[in-house]
Amino acid sequence: MPLPDHLGSGFTLATNDLEIRGAGELLGEEQSGHIQAIGFTLYLEMLDRAVKAIRNGAKPDLDAALNTGIEVNLHLPALIPNDYLPDVNMRLTLYKRLSNCETKQHLHELQVEMIDRFGLLPEPVKTLFELAQLRQIGEQLGLKKIEAGPNGGRLQFTANTTVEPITIIKMVQNDPSTFRLQNNDQLSFTMAMDTADLRIALVNDILKKLLTEA
Repeated sequence: MPLPDHLGSGFTLATNDLEIRGAGELLGEEQSGHIQAIGFTLYLEMLDRAVKAIRNGAKPDLDAALNTGIEVNLHLPALIPNDYLPDVNMRLTLYKRLSNCETKQHLHELQVEMIDRFGLLPEPVKTLFELAQLRQIGEQLGLKKIEAGPNGGRLQFTANTTVEPITIIKMVQNDPSTFRLQNNDQLSFTMAMDTADLRIALVNDILKKLLTEA
């Protein structure tokens, strides 16, 4: 394979390599690599910032990039499948557009566009949009991480969260068998959520409750 002769080529190679090697949460629990630890959206943001910094003759500030964004990991397959959209560059473009959606309306408009252009959305793409919506709510709440699996999960709050401590304390007091406060910045929850639909719905309910109280 020839070496890239400009930064755009390097970005394309890096993102193509991401699709080949796996994207952690996006492709399920068994994927590996650094992308699994930071999430696909943050990975793209870091690449984008690094490319812009190098073009401007500056040193990429990767530590600053790591302090932004929110990680959403529900351990569910969430991707744009190759058999739905074979063009790699188009898939990467859509991933980037999805990560830039700031409202529920923006997500809906992108969904409609994809259906018009490529057909009805397969389940992994629907899940991708569901996770993007959870990410938006998490950003409103000032969350650092949303994680869930078959038996429960946890929310990690940033120092600038809009959720009042008393709201979290009340949730724990009212349902101690479900909710626990950990390390002063994490709310864990224990509940059965075996299916993808149930997991997304229950996490969404918890976030909406916090959003209402915020």
